[in-house]
Amino acid sequence: MTLNIVNIDNPLCTRDDMQKLLNDLLSAVSPYTEEGKSGIDLGNTTTHYGKEIAKMEALSRMLWGIFPLLAGGGECANLPFYLNAIRFGTDPQHPQYWGKIRDFDQRCVEMAAFGVGLTLLNTQLLQHFTAQEQQNLADWLNQGRDATIPNNNWNFFPVMVQMGFKQSGLPWDPAAVAARFELMESYYLGDGWYSDGPGRPRDYYISMAFHYYGLLYAQNMADVDAPRAAMLRERAQRFAQDFITLFSAGGAAVPFGRSLTYRFAEAAFWSAAAYSKLDVFTPGIIKGVILRHLRHWLKEPIFDRDGVLSIGYHTPNLVMAEDYNAPGSPYWACKLFLVLALPQDDAFWQAEEAPLPELARAHCIPHASQILTRDGESQHVVMLTSGQLELNNFVNTEAKYTKFAYSSQFGFTLDRGRYGLKHAGCDSMLMFSEGDGYFRGRRDCAETKITGSMIYSRWLPWHDVCVRTWLIPCGDWHLRVHHIENQRQLDTAEGGFAVIQDPSTQTENTGDRRAMTVTARNGISRIVSLERLAAREAGAVITPPNSSIMFAETAVIPVLQNTLPAGSHWLITAVCASATADISHKDVPEVSLEGEQLRWQSPGHSGHITLD
Repeated sequence: MTLNIVNIDNPLCTRDDMQKLLNDLLSAVSPYTEEGKSGIDLGNTTTHYGKEIAKMEALSRMLWGIFPLLAGGGECANLPFYLNAIRFGTDPQHPQYWGKIRDFDQRCVEMAAFGVGLTLLNTQLLQHFTAQEQQNLADWLNQGRDATIPNNNWNFFPVMVQMGFKQSGLPWDPAAVAARFELMESYYLGDGWYSDGPGRPRDYYISMAFHYYGLLYAQNMADVDAPRAAMLRERAQRFAQDFITLFSAGGAAVPFGRSLTYRFAEAAFWSAAAYSKLDVFTPGIIKGVILRHLRHWLKEPIFDRDGVLSIGYHTPNLVMAEDYNAPGSPYWACKLFLVLALPQDDAFWQAEEAPLPELARAHCIPHASQILTRDGESQHVVMLTSGQLELNNFVNTEAKYTKFAYSSQFGFTLDRGRYGLKHAGCDSMLMFSEGDGYFRGRRDCAETKITGSMIYSRWLPWHDVCVRTWLIPCGDWHLRVHHIENQRQLDTAEGGFAVIQDPSTQTENTGDRRAMTVTARNGISRIVSLERLAAREAGAVITPPNSSIMFAETAVIPVLQNTLPAGSHWLITAVCASATADISHKDVPEVSLEGEQLRWQSPGHSGHITLD
């Protein structure tokens, strides 16, 4: 078999470059396509919905790139296979028929790609099919119209299908569209933010689902639903002002939450903004965010030896995979290629690539309970967060949602097992053990608050252990203040950001053993104990390989540890990290705690709050 390796040296400066990248991705998959089949078999790992549906999913995920490519006048070398697969998959008389759907069926998710294709291509897509084949396609897609599906971003999938029907001249159901929007309105939070269903997290689904689909709808359905189209645009404009703060000057975004295996779908919102002519940032700024994001990803080992996208994040990693991550799932990254539907003379492609706009060093997002901080060059972005509970309890929920901080450069580590601190994913966490080697950290928060200067959470690792935590941005540092009330003796461990452990990695224990600096080839990570009482000793924890989502090597985490007797205790921590600057002797913030008055000061940054 001829290997099809993606050109990772693609400069990604022009529309042609982006088309070339997409065609490289499709070419790498082509050896796994088989004439007469309606799916693509990309691997032997499986999901809760089984291998046959996973094959169909792999095919549909490619269409998120193919349809914009065709709409923009580009060519897809393997197009006959995809057209035949659609014929066979939607024909109830064919052995490769995709079948009737069930409640909560993954196939409802995959239907959205066809709705977008019918929208972008109008009648051009249908012209490839006979009248009977068109009817088969419409009948199969219409199963999702009134389907029982999760009450979250999935409600947009039947909306996309009905939008496609309307744009391509097929009968469509406005009432079904209105009903789905009414359901989603119940979890709109304000200022452009949704939760992903009632009481659900605020993560990348808000950008790559709610606003992505919402802008597609606004651009194509304004003639029949003008008020909603205007509302969706206005919400996306507000959201964009917050969302841009998740991106670094180099193109990386802060990894956080579930479904990170979709990789450059992190920036798909910006493609939808460009496609819909959203009045937000200049075309040059949006173009820069998209192209730098893609360049960032091409520097990472995200492909297997055949050039197929792996399950994982910066590296292949099944430890982080949710139970719905099939071999073809990562190709939802193709959502980013929506801008290929724009012609060469569009303002987006004609604009000169521009850097990020000027952004504040700290930006508060109340509806997401997050504060985004960045260094002076915007190369390192850190997300401080109150923690969110993912009700589905997908694998490594605590690691993905409830750490104190997430980093565009250092990501986070995964829980590899509760016994032993090195397996517990203790980076950016305060963890407790009853002395038995099993560790617990923050999971569900009983209470949260956020202001422009701090995030507060109250959480109970056990029913009789109460922890109140304040997270405070302080320039290149962030402060963590914990008040702990425990009824029995507990061991504690608090971690900074994780870096690579190899023979060149160095650790430095300073300040009466109350500070730890780890210098590695991918950066420097520091943690400092600032409390006067309950003094903690600094050290380092080495995790197993594949613990980090950013690199495959063993990770090392600087940590502070001590044993707390039963009682009431204050712990105060300063944390910073950098991949580019030498912070090994950077001035540590000065902190004072008098009663419940906390004051802090470092060069250029000072403040105070009442810890109530």
